[in-house]
Amino acid sequence: MDKFVQHPVFDEIYRLGDDGIPEFKTFVSGRWVFGERFAEVKSPIDGRVIARVSVLSKEQVEEAISSAHNRGRMEIRNYPGEKRIASFLRAAGIMREAFDDFVKVLILDAGKSKSNAAGETKATIERLEKTTFESRIMLGDYIPGDWSEETLESEGIVKREPYGVVLAIGPFNYPLFIPAAKVIPSLLAGNAVLLKPASADPIAAILFTRVLEEAGFPKESLQLLTIPGKLMDTVVADRRIGAITFTGSTEVGEHIVKTGGIKAYHLELGGKDPAIVLDDADLELASEKIVKGMVSYSGQRCDAIRLILAQEEIYEELKAKVLEKLRSIEPKNPLEDENAVMGPLIDEKSANYIEEVYRDAVDKGARPLTEFRREGNYVWPLLLEADKETLPELRAFQEDVFGPLTLMVKVKDEDEAVDIANSSRFGLDAAVFSSCERRARKVARRLEVGSVFINEYPRHGIGYYPFGGVKDSGVGREGIGYSVMQLTTTKSIVHNFRGSGVWEYL
Repeated sequence: MDKFVQHPVFDEIYRLGDDGIPEFKTFVSGRWVFGERFAEVKSPIDGRVIARVSVLSKEQVEEAISSAHNRGRMEIRNYPGEKRIASFLRAAGIMREAFDDFVKVLILDAGKSKSNAAGETKATIERLEKTTFESRIMLGDYIPGDWSEETLESEGIVKREPYGVVLAIGPFNYPLFIPAAKVIPSLLAGNAVLLKPASADPIAAILFTRVLEEAGFPKESLQLLTIPGKLMDTVVADRRIGAITFTGSTEVGEHIVKTGGIKAYHLELGGKDPAIVLDDADLELASEKIVKGMVSYSGQRCDAIRLILAQEEIYEELKAKVLEKLRSIEPKNPLEDENAVMGPLIDEKSANYIEEVYRDAVDKGARPLTEFRREGNYVWPLLLEADKETLPELRAFQEDVFGPLTLMVKVKDEDEAVDIANSSRFGLDAAVFSSCERRARKVARRLEVGSVFINEYPRHGIGYYPFGGVKDSGVGREGIGYSVMQLTTTKSIVHNFRGSGVWEYL
């Protein structure tokens, strides 16, 4: 039978079942092992079972946590920084060799278009390589004591230290890159990591774990928790875990904080990204960027554009341009069309939700600008026009709508646009379109969000620029260097030299 993935580095971590379906092991206590049972992984493209993934028993989960806490956290701290960098670069090389395997898995497992899958794989490789930028983040401070009478003849160093064990919980929408963007800075900082991949599409994270092991990281410094999310409460609450980094919905994020107790939290949660289009904007550019922000990965992005706020002077023209571009876009099977812009939603439940939110908006007075069309979990792009007065009542405004549905609202001026944008309980990103840098900068200053993109749609890429939200969109920042700061704490070490003659003050 043909191999599921071609690179020989993956041969050890799965077998083919009697029916030819690959059955994946998971990584616990430095070993690739099968769990107590398998969970089926279905492709969102056509619903067929593409793999089975081991589900850990309670005993195996305990073994993973104990291994990370008792041995893994010290192994990675004792693995010098220069070796960590070398291992990350080695991992990048292995991923380049296995590039096609990762692209194939992301298409099959997450329903990504080929371009999206290739982009995510490239971004992960670059993120591994960019660890060379981050080592200086681990540098601390020197504080002389002679600036206070209380601390004369002493000196202090403030060093960055790992939390020990980090629980990294990944989402389904970027099942390779986001787990990697959590694991990489955690390991770089000297933490052991418990990685919980999304149950809907865990295979890319499993392959990535194998790559890191092969790259030479201490085996017990990284553990894979392939268990359902509903069984995670006892893990989240475990006091041996020093920090949790999570990307997902606001509701699950709140539950994690309540369940986890006193820990460090790094949470990238829901979004309701507005695009504000001022009356001096380049409308061709604005419409092009807005549509990309609406439909990329079928709108299953926390930073997708879900609200267009356009000044009344250019509203109709912008609407016409957006609709013209949307009419040429439709979801397609990415296995049959390599140039597909959109693919399916992750599952039928997600498509049902989008339909519910759409019906709610229409029932409350929103006007459909595109025809509702759905086939299974393939949903065509949806644009609805809403009045300012009814907007707050719509679920499409109140909730983090994870799909290709966007609201469009006419506003009087930039002040009204900012007020509406800031009235959302979310505050992840925003886009501002204007040909006047001063106006755009003024709007950006007033928006209550973590990132503002001027004449561009929100996108975070490898995290070259830091990102994260305010309000219900999260706590902390991700990105090159910034994630390392989130996943470390500080320790002050004070040396007392009083009376030793090191200093002789006047």
